[in-house]
Amino acid sequence: MGKPDPSLIASLVAQVGEDPGREGLVDTPERTARAWAEWTSGYGVDPMSVLKTFEDGAQNYDALVFQGGISLFSLCEHHMAPFFGVAHIGYIPSGRVVGLSKLARLVDVFARRLQVQERLTVQVARALHEALQPRAVGVVLECRHLCMESRGIQRAGTVTKTSALLGEFRHEPEARAEFMSMVNASRQASVL
Repeated sequence: MGKPDPSLIASLVAQVGEDPGREGLVDTPERTARAWAEWTSGYGVDPMSVLKTFEDGAQNYDALVFQGGISLFSLCEHHMAPFFGVAHIGYIPSGRVVGLSKLARLVDVFARRLQVQERLTVQVARALHEALQPRAVGVVLECRHLCMESRGIQRAGTVTKTSALLGEFRHEPEARAEFMSMVNASRQASVL
């Protein structure tokens, strides 16, 4: 994925009624192009490439692995407006574990694409399930969407929550309850 053409951004600045040659805006097209290249850098990354898994360290570990409050930033594909929040991810290994930093990297790969929150939630869960073949995977996203907060209905502070539960988290009430109790505990520590 390359960087957007700065001349397109200069044209947009002009179309909203501003002078792209004005001192404060003269460098805006180039800065904005660099920002969009970063915001959409997930297109150039294979999600499986960030999920280094290990058998070493998983010796007979068969309980929940959980990370909560993983910050995320994305762009709504309907309005190209930002949405942001936190991800909570858990899994029950079946012989393999993933490096802890890799969960946040996986979220970034999918979040740094034009997205809808529902798809992002499922993509993270399915990729982790494919890489580890664990007994269970759970992903909960809690996000604020500027397309809803700053335009249209204009309800600032509204939080949208989505979940994807695979394996034992979907079919075993006790496993799901343990995962959700960790999500709830993590919420108390997270700030949107």
